[in-house]
Amino acid sequence: MTDYKDTVYLPKTDFSMRAGLPTKEPQILKLWEEINLFKKLREQRKNSEPFILHDGPPYANGNLHIGHALNKIIKDVINRSQSMLGKNANYVPGWDCHGLPIEWKIEENYRKKKKNKDDIPIVEFRKECRDFAAKWMDVQSEEFQRLGVYGDWEDPYSTMKYESEAIIMSEIGKFLMNGSLYRGIKPVMWSPVEKTALAEAEIEYHDHISTTIFARFPVIKTSLDIISDFEIIIWTTTPWTMPGNRAVAYGKDIDYSLIEVTNVGENSLAKIGDKIIIAKELVEDVMKEISVLSFNSSNTLKGSDFAGTVLAHPLNNNGYEHEVLLLEADFVTTDQGTGFRSYCSGSWCR
Repeated sequence: MTDYKDTVYLPKTDFSMRAGLPTKEPQILKLWEEINLFKKLREQRKNSEPFILHDGPPYANGNLHIGHALNKIIKDVINRSQSMLGKNANYVPGWDCHGLPIEWKIEENYRKKKKNKDDIPIVEFRKECRDFAAKWMDVQSEEFQRLGVYGDWEDPYSTMKYESEAIIMSEIGKFLMNGSLYRGIKPVMWSPVEKTALAEAEIEYHDHISTTIFARFPVIKTSLDIISDFEIIIWTTTPWTMPGNRAVAYGKDIDYSLIEVTNVGENSLAKIGDKIIIAKELVEDVMKEISVLSFNSSNTLKGSDFAGTVLAHPLNNNGYEHEVLLLEADFVTTDQGTGFRSYCSGSWCR
């Protein structure tokens, strides 16, 4: 049998027939390191248009996970693309070394050793946090580089560097000197255990099913005779605030229907003959919710027609004889509820 292999002209390549990535990738990374690829690119692009990617730093509190990989690889693609377009993409990686995630890790170690955090001197506690962060910065740096992310890994930034803290103080000083710094009041979430303010990312909300109510506010003073015997209906998710109610809000451009109930279902919240006012857009939903089977809609009014109207409190026969004003508000919507909003002392509540 004739062997034609040597008579056929085939292209030759230095590429291996198999990728062998677990072996090949470390070799490529080592080559980049040996030739100092990142610095060579910076030298070539030093006079080019700069491209700066502001990278939100990861916490230095453990090994990388898939979220870190996705984040950094996407950013690496962007930086490399900009570099190939001729820009000076000087990517400086960094780490966030402050905050509760790092403190929690140290406190976990205390609990394992039966130590009380409050017995540890604050200087010692902070040093342990700093050492912990430094350790994981080194670990994560190696892991990012193993992913092939290019950047200035020899000189990264960290929020715990004294130089960084000094710059922060310097910038705050500028705000102080130009009059932009002021003392104000702002509500923040507070951890009584950690004795510190909490960021939104550190707060977990647990779903909770609350009781909602519809409440009646009889009209007692009005320039509109047509509504003199009607009741304004509000819906609230915070029924415990009703004793603090002082006003009801309406939307001036919302259409409101005057409803008279003619038939009700079992366990209805209304009775035949009730005269109530609800946003026209929400009538069907409310009638279904309060089990009203049929009703007459005698008229429609604009919210602005209610100006000057005064209501009675739902508990007016139980010590709440004060008048309730019907006021215009631009935040009243018809997304849900009845088209009216209850105003409780110090806050709006739906």
